[in-house]
Amino acid sequence: MKRKHRHSSHYPETEPDYTPSAAPVPVKRSILKNVLLWAFEILVVILFAYVLVYFFGLSRTNVGQSMDVTLSGGDTVLLNVLAYQIGSPERGDVIAFKPNGSSSSHSSIKRVIGLPGETVEIRDGMIYIDGEVYLEQKDYPVITNPGMAADGIKLGSKEYVVLGDNRNNSVDSRFADVGVVKSSYIEGRVWFVLFPAEHRGFLKD
Repeated sequence: MKRKHRHSSHYPETEPDYTPSAAPVPVKRSILKNVLLWAFEILVVILFAYVLVYFFGLSRTNVGQSMDVTLSGGDTVLLNVLAYQIGSPERGDVIAFKPNGSSSSHSSIKRVIGLPGETVEIRDGMIYIDGEVYLEQKDYPVITNPGMAADGIKLGSKEYVVLGDNRNNSVDSRFADVGVVKSSYIEGRVWFVLFPAEHRGFLKD
């Protein structure tokens, strides 16, 4: 009579845990991932730089002495283009625009005085807006030549009156060569003086 064999007590009752190691990532896939990440980062930097230059880095040169003492002739300034794409010019802003909307003419830089819908008049050397004296923050020269503003300039819904800070040496909205400035003529708000180095800094209103 044969005896039945019993399992030896030397064998463990449970098998030991065994977790296979993760398969190595193929080298080619890892390189491709790094290249794509690198390309994406470069694209983001280029896009960011483009936005900065387009919206805040457009440059214009101030010609003549009409903005003394705020800006000197020959000063190169930077424009904030975005400001008027999401908003509108405010009284006191210094803007760059194309006189009469002419794309071939040199950009002019002046200060916004009259806003859409207002009537701007100059009499006795003083500026009147809708019949009330406009008291400016700076001590500008008394205006000796009111030009067309002597009879009052009535502004349309998208029109502005601009004056040079050097009031008696400025061709601006008082004269037909410039006249009222339509919103479509405006390029941007002056915010920084880039050149020359001794004038460099944020524009001081």
